[in-house]
Amino acid sequence: MISLSNLILASSSPRRKMLLQQLHLDFSIIHSNVDESIDRMKGPEYVVTELAARKARAVASDYHSSYVIGSDTVVALDGHILEKPKDEEEAKKMLSQLSGKTHSVFTGVAIIIEGQQEVFYEKTDVTFWELTEQEILNYIETGEPYDKAGGYGIQALGALFVKEIKGDYASVVGLPISKLYRKLKKLGFPSLRV
Repeated sequence: MISLSNLILASSSPRRKMLLQQLHLDFSIIHSNVDESIDRMKGPEYVVTELAARKARAVASDYHSSYVIGSDTVVALDGHILEKPKDEEEAKKMLSQLSGKTHSVFTGVAIIIEGQQEVFYEKTDVTFWELTEQEILNYIETGEPYDKAGGYGIQALGALFVKEIKGDYASVVGLPISKLYRKLKKLGFPSLRV
């Protein structure tokens, strides 16, 4: 494992942690605790890049010589952002809306190091199979939909609903690690030995 104590993930997401661990890097996790209220009518691209930048800035202000990574993910159907469902009724409505359709998952990433900032987003299109009401109800009973944008997790049981994906799978999980690595290198991060 490469030891670089100056890499910080400004997120408490277990999925983002898992993805970053795949690079075999030593990193710290510092939750950013930022205000995530935002005008969601400005579109998913704006929302994810703005929130990712807020998260990274909040942590980078105390860690100037570290590479700080902030990230945010939303699910959008026909341009409308689907939040994390608050209850069973909302989860059922979201999954019914996604059934048999193609939606887009946007993940924004911001990297800050010594005043330099790199902000980007990745868009991945995901198509669902037609879902029966019973499949939706069974899935909701697992409790999986509640902490996930759009009400499903592609890295777990939600994968059973996915017919097709066009784009970066890791981005749908929560962090486009391939593009992230290239942006880190652009900012002077050492190359990995792979």
